[in-house]
Amino acid sequence: MDRLTLAVVSRNYFNMPAWVGLHAGLFADEGIDLAIDHIEGIEDVNERVRDGRAQLAYGVTEHVILDAEAGGHQAIIGGNVNRLPFSLVARAGIDGIAGLRGKRIGVSSLRAGSSSLIMRMLASHGLHYPGDYELVACGPILARWDLLRSGGIDAGLQGAPLNHMALDQGFVSLAEPRDDFQFTSLDVDTRWAADHRDLLLRFLRGFLRAHERFTTDRDLARQVAVAESGIEPRYADSAWAEYTRGEIFPRDGEASAAGVQALIETSALIRDLPTRARTRAEDYIDRSWLAAARASL
Repeated sequence: MDRLTLAVVSRNYFNMPAWVGLHAGLFADEGIDLAIDHIEGIEDVNERVRDGRAQLAYGVTEHVILDAEAGGHQAIIGGNVNRLPFSLVARAGIDGIAGLRGKRIGVSSLRAGSSSLIMRMLASHGLHYPGDYELVACGPILARWDLLRSGGIDAGLQGAPLNHMALDQGFVSLAEPRDDFQFTSLDVDTRWAADHRDLLLRFLRGFLRAHERFTTDRDLARQVAVAESGIEPRYADSAWAEYTRGEIFPRDGEASAAGVQALIETSALIRDLPTRARTRAEDYIDRSWLAAARASL
């Protein structure tokens, strides 16, 4: 068995395809002993690919773009969260997005991730950062959920199943964005990939089967979600229904060109970024790896 490490962001539902592949033995079938490393700091996920502590990542896609701008070697080779899966959840008593004026909004990071989405969403309602509200960098959605319940923030994006849990506990949803947006993706260092072609293709065969299995096997998805995240079965079922209905995880495992382009344009409009050397989504996506893996199935 060949050991591989996949770095992921926290223990949230975004990891379900990898968890399904692990529990169903789909990576083991390819001779791979897969370790999934759950990281709380989103910047650290792609950093582990950069320094070799992990060979692959379900990383925040904006970090691949920032890496490329800095002369790095990371590429998107598969999809993960290809469409926004969030609810903008706020404490009870906040009336609409206009009610967020002067409030504290939790985001994963000020440099990447959910902050650009918040800025874009609130700007469309006449609220502009930093004058009209405060952004609090508090990490991924589990940390935002803890801060929302404790009163440390007034609102934040929550994905299924935490959005359903929040509504059941008296919080309110101010918006339900479901646009094409490559929030997270399967990322790799291209130098490592070139040196480990056979190993990467074997991983990707398991990856492709895992996406198909997630989409078609609700019972397994429920079992895996409960085992890995500790949520109740009813919330696992509601999350599975939302993700499959909205095609949030791509059944074919592919990254979304429309989603990456939306990310590029959103971050370029909002952030004080260096001039982008590349502005086309496909310049950041290498589809050859999945194509080769699919051909070898």
